[in-house]
Amino acid sequence: MSAIGTLYIMSAPSGAGKSSLISALLSSDIGNASVSVSHTTRAPRPGEIDGQHYHFVDVDTFKQLIEANEFFEWAEVFGNFYGTSKAAIEVQLASGTDVFLDIDWQGAQQVKKLMPEAQGVFILPPSRAELERRLIGRGQDSDEVIAGRMAQAISEMSHYNEYDFILVNDDFDTTLNQLSAIVIGQRQRKASQVAAYSDMLKDLLAE
Repeated sequence: MSAIGTLYIMSAPSGAGKSSLISALLSSDIGNASVSVSHTTRAPRPGEIDGQHYHFVDVDTFKQLIEANEFFEWAEVFGNFYGTSKAAIEVQLASGTDVFLDIDWQGAQQVKKLMPEAQGVFILPPSRAELERRLIGRGQDSDEVIAGRMAQAISEMSHYNEYDFILVNDDFDTTLNQLSAIVIGQRQRKASQVAAYSDMLKDLLAE
């Protein structure tokens, strides 16, 4: 019997570094981990690949998936739909793979209702000033958009207490090490170890 993977719910305000942390973790030697690929009705952006960055579907297909109860969570954001497939995640978890969901607090609440054992990790910036500096440093948004993102960030950060772990991303490498420690520690929990080493335990305890 192989260990069941852990579902990690990763949330953070825009600019806190969540996506970069997930990417760096999966590129490390952590092993047996992947990020969930969401469904969306928005058009692909330049460089995005269907099935790798998102599963791109039309609105009718997305609504059919909702009716079929195929999503762990879904939401409409700025006129586009986004959703997390149940089946894909369940297959990965059953194979022993840890799965990371990059979703907001509303999606996190939906997932926690269906899978209470999922581990929530909230990434915080070290200060409002640093968060604003990071958003400005992207050079992608107008002052008005950045002001809107800052207001949204404050609202999002008010939900930090709904998560199991809180990481303050001041120094990226330090935060990455902390995230790695969470994953490694979770893998050493009794249920995971008993599942992974059931045959060895039987042999050790045989009379």
